[in-house]
Amino acid sequence: MTETAERLAARCLTVGIEGLDARPEALDLVRRGVGGVILFARNVDGPAQVAALSRSLKAAAPGALIVSIDQEGGRVQRLRAPAWTELPPMRALGGLSEADAEQAGALLSRELSASGIDLDYAPVVDVDTNPANPVIADRSFSRDPERVARLAVALGRALEAGGVASCVKHFPGHGDTAQDSHQTLPRLPHGLDRLRAVELVPFVAAARAGLASVMTAHVVFEALEPLPATLSPKAMRLLRDEVGFAGCCISDDLEMKAIAETVGVVEGAVQALTAGVDSLLVCHTPALQHACIDALARRVPRSRLEEAAGRVARLQRFARPASAIEPAAAAAACASAQHLAIARRLGAQAAARGADPTEWRTA
Repeated sequence: MTETAERLAARCLTVGIEGLDARPEALDLVRRGVGGVILFARNVDGPAQVAALSRSLKAAAPGALIVSIDQEGGRVQRLRAPAWTELPPMRALGGLSEADAEQAGALLSRELSASGIDLDYAPVVDVDTNPANPVIADRSFSRDPERVARLAVALGRALEAGGVASCVKHFPGHGDTAQDSHQTLPRLPHGLDRLRAVELVPFVAAARAGLASVMTAHVVFEALEPLPATLSPKAMRLLRDEVGFAGCCISDDLEMKAIAETVGVVEGAVQALTAGVDSLLVCHTPALQHACIDALARRVPRSRLEEAAGRVARLQRFARPASAIEPAAAAAACASAQHLAIARRLGAQAAARGADPTEWRTA
């Protein structure tokens, strides 16, 4: 049976919701067929509660539903101690080995999957060329693009080996900006030769490794065109044709000011999907989430809807069914003695190499 434009459009949306349980406004969106739900700290109390929330959302969905979260390590991890294991920021891990990155990825995968989460918006593959960057900085592994590539691929592969999709971010590179796209629209003047030598190196590695997804940056790259990469057909062609990335392309949150206070959320959704992004994050406002589905169904050509929804469907191979989630067992799988020992060891090794041990907690 041919899917309606509305159902295809809905699959291309990942929505943020309110509360610790599945509220009616969230269930309305899930039943409409959104492709995913992203969880924030506002949705988190403990492992059993998060697993129960995920199971309730998935049980209401007409098809596969991806539950996702930002769990990078350091200052960006929604699941916190003492219920979950906290990892150091990626800058602290940047001096360690690929085997260490694999251990971190495997730990994340075990705790996320036990909590009912299918997709982690990690690893950050932005290159730390501007340590004063207000939004990336210690979220990056290194100033060396080759090191970023090696460690990120190791962590991403370990996540996916444990059944949790990875998402490398933020394409084509947010590491050198001096502004935060949550608050404004950054611009970078770098030419294509610089992008190829620095920013794109980890994305090429992720593409060759076959990692599942990539997230766009709300950053204008003047060498491409005067649009943020999320809305840029030239950026998407760069991703597909030169970088060679075949997985699902996910936007950063369209309610960030870089989009919301320029073209607007709904218009941004239409432009992003038309440009070549496959899945759109709209993280806060139900009215905007429904309006985006309506606008995509009306205004985006069906061939593009089918292509994008098809990539989302392939990403949904990571979406575990409601029946596979066991809230009663979730707590035992998280913050175990083994996981805490791994985090302490990684933190100690990083501190021995000069990283600041006050930047994270391991207990």
